[in-house]
Amino acid sequence: MAAEAPLNYEASAGSTNLQVTNTLPSEVAQCLQNARFLHLATCTNLFPHVSLMNYTYLPSSPYNSSPTIIMTTNPSSKKTLNLISNPHVSLLVHDWVSHRPPTTNRRGSTNDRAGSPPPEASRSSLAALLLNLNTSALSSISVTINGDARLVERGTPEEIYYKEQHLDNNTFIDGEEGERTSLWNEREREDCDGGRGSFIEGEDVRVVVVAITDGRVSDWKGAVRDWSLARVGGHNAESGEPLVNGITT
Repeated sequence: MAAEAPLNYEASAGSTNLQVTNTLPSEVAQCLQNARFLHLATCTNLFPHVSLMNYTYLPSSPYNSSPTIIMTTNPSSKKTLNLISNPHVSLLVHDWVSHRPPTTNRRGSTNDRAGSPPPEASRSSLAALLLNLNTSALSSISVTINGDARLVERGTPEEIYYKEQHLDNNTFIDGEEGERTSLWNEREREDCDGGRGSFIEGEDVRVVVVAITDGRVSDWKGAVRDWSLARVGGHNAESGEPLVNGITT
């Protein structure tokens, strides 16, 4: 496999340093393996919609040799209706901690707001820990992923397989003996499944499979690198349709 091109400061609409690869770039795969949630962007009739989602990344499966992302959704949700109308989706994933440090009020505001958030909000041990983790740059990239989504047919072995994989990937135990760690707040201690019972295990949920086509890696300094997954014979493994610049025709 050829060495990955470095991040560059090319304008976001360009593709001068496009990386075409048979597998996901290593940092993309690592980001997908580390992150807890992703943002799913759908669109219909020129109106975009963004949802925060549990997900499961599969490098391959018995039903697709290419990288895929699994999610579940309420069949009557806005995103489901969008997917039926327009299967093209965009995903955003990152694995850094997004706690916001306090800011100073330098815009001459006359209200009593001292910062965003106020300094006292960052004095707790949890806030300090999150801030330190963020500052230490556990990760310095975010990944935008484009792909084509489809709803898996109900009651099929494929749906059962993906749902089991998704459920297993979103069942969490913290600590060696399954004890909750001190990083979680009281609400998390009471219900730590991340919505698994409602959004994954529910009888009515639909399984969504996203076939990855292409994307972009960005770092916190604004550098970017575009990449596209090559397909055997120039065809999408999910649909069998030819690809033009990573987009199904």
